[in-house]
Formats: sequence, structure tokens, C-alpha cells
Amino acid sequence: MQGSKLYVGNFSYAASKEELEELFKKFGEVKEIKVIEGRGFGFVEMSSPAEAEKAKESLNGTDFKGRTLRVDEARPPRDRSFGDGGGGRGRGGGGGGFRRY
Repeated sequence: MQGSKLYVGNFSYAASKEELEELFKKFGEVKEIKVIEGRGFGFVEMSSPAEAEKAKESLNGTDFKGRTLRVDEARPPRDRSFGDGGGGRGRGGGGGGFRRY
């Protein structure tokens, strides 16, 4: 594992940051926890890649509050900018505008 940030999914919407911290601190120092409210997933950053790997191996597929956790290395965020790549309703082509007859 290269990074120390983990994706944690499929937990109860009611799970708190404190409950996740309690769960993950058994495997090392928890630096940061981000819970995506109402979505059942979040991110846990451990203090080292070794600790993150240990937590991943130990917790992935285990039961947490009646749900089976999915724990994996977090991927970098996708670029959500709208560059000059195709698609969409940008300039040129495609009707939709007013036409004069």
C-alpha cells in the first residue's frame, strides 16, 4: 500500500466519526476521519501506510453495526473541472438555440 488514506464503505448512515475512530485506532494512530453524511461511506487517514494496510487487512469484510465493511486504499480525487474535452452542450453543433427562419 502506498498511501495512508483508506476508503471505508457500506457502514450505517448513523455511524459517527467517533465510532469509526474507535474501530480504526486499534491498528495505529488515526490522523483524520471524514464521513460523507447520509451516504454510508467515508475516509480514514492513518499515520503510516503500514498502519493503513494493517487496518485494511483486518477490517475489510468484517461486520460493523450489522453491515459488512468495505475497506480499501483511497484513490486520488477525480478532476471535476470542465476542460476543453468534448461532450456536453458547449459551443458548436447541436440545436437547442433560437433559429431565424
